[in-house]
Amino acid sequence: MSDRAESLAGGEADELALVQQAVRGDVSAFERIMRRYNQRLFRLAVSIVGDAAEAEDVLQDSYVRAYYRLESFAGRSGLGSWLARIVRNQAIDHLRAREARGQLLALESDLTGSGYTDADDIRMPLEIESVHADPENAVAGEELQRLLESAVKALPVPFRSVFMLREIEGLSVQETAEYLDIPPATVKTRDHRARLLLREYLSRRIDATAQKAFPFLGSSCDRLVARVLDRLAADSRRP
Repeated sequence: MSDRAESLAGGEADELALVQQAVRGDVSAFERIMRRYNQRLFRLAVSIVGDAAEAEDVLQDSYVRAYYRLESFAGRSGLGSWLARIVRNQAIDHLRAREARGQLLALESDLTGSGYTDADDIRMPLEIESVHADPENAVAGEELQRLLESAVKALPVPFRSVFMLREIEGLSVQETAEYLDIPPATVKTRDHRARLLLREYLSRRIDATAQKAFPFLGSSCDRLVARVLDRLAADSRRP
């Protein structure tokens, strides 16, 4: 057995032990499970519902549901995949309460792989959010993060879910397929399509703000004009 296989086997055994402890009432064991998967499952939830606060609610409800169903976890799939199914279902239930039935049916179709096709000409929303950051700091780390989050949030749900798990969370193609219950080939296709859509979105954001880059108006303009006029006045006084 390879080192990686041994590591995976050891991790699965550790998870089974944690599950068994939690089933026996050891809440600290369930706390370790939550802390291990919190970020990954949060990203999955937010990729479906599209809102961080609502994703927290979905994740909280999912954990409660998972806790009372731990006895049904047989270990046939990874614990992360098992929890992901609960989060996906809870997220869809959340949207059912929030959205019109027609929108929900389209979303459920997308999540099960029967919605968008590779040939669909899907474009990102054309609305461009205004950039309020100081132009001199527009490329700082926090601004870039907000820009990427805005772009990812604008992706259609099927592509957003794949990109979130595959590229942001760093799951393998196979792991992403298991989390979303779709074929690995679909993961590859949607990941590629998501990258193209993000590139298009970011390009349009750059086009929309390019003319505002390196501004020299207002106080900056006044300051330079005043300095030039002062120098010219000084020159005129020279003999």
